[in-house]
Amino acid sequence: MASSIKRPLPASLCHDLCRDGRSKPKGAVLVSSFDEKLPKDRFPGGGEYALETARHKALDVAGLVSEPVDLIISADTVVESNGVILEKPDDDEHAFAMISSLSGREHQVHTGVVLVLPQEADPATGSPPLIRSFVTTTHVTFDSLPEEAIRAYIATGEPFGKAGSYGIQGAAGAFVSGLRGCYFNVVGFPLHRFCSEISALIKEGKLKL
Repeated sequence: MASSIKRPLPASLCHDLCRDGRSKPKGAVLVSSFDEKLPKDRFPGGGEYALETARHKALDVAGLVSEPVDLIISADTVVESNGVILEKPDDDEHAFAMISSLSGREHQVHTGVVLVLPQEADPATGSPPLIRSFVTTTHVTFDSLPEEAIRAYIATGEPFGKAGSYGIQGAAGAFVSGLRGCYFNVVGFPLHRFCSEISALIKEGKLKL
């Protein structure tokens, strides 16, 4: 799996995707060196931006792999509020500004996922790799948040390293008054859609267990 950060993946996902050598599939998390600073004004929305970032990370990691692999998984998550794409905060004040902009309104969480199969040919070109990709969007509504609640949350350190400066699986879950779509997408990985895509690849004979 391609990643741009060294923060661990959810334990259940690691267990399923990166099992030890006694069983298959086995895998590893490789950190992408891609600088996630694509010009946001080139994209019509956060979903397209996240997908292109994930594509760059996947191809970067594909170039790092020294042994044949069956599948490279890359994902990138961003928050979009009123047309503004929010990524990870730089400092406390940046986090405060982001969370304040989400207070009392609905925003969107987009995750772009890219699946690269280096051993499979793309039907359009007749040569590898085969690339499948998708975007999942979840709509999240925050309650109106007082400044002291935002400051207290930032003091926990939880906003850092997270798109939009919050993690729904942590204390910020208390900020959420409504959600439409996949909860795990807001956590950072749209598990249901991912499993559907993997199942389709297996049925097509493109991915073997």
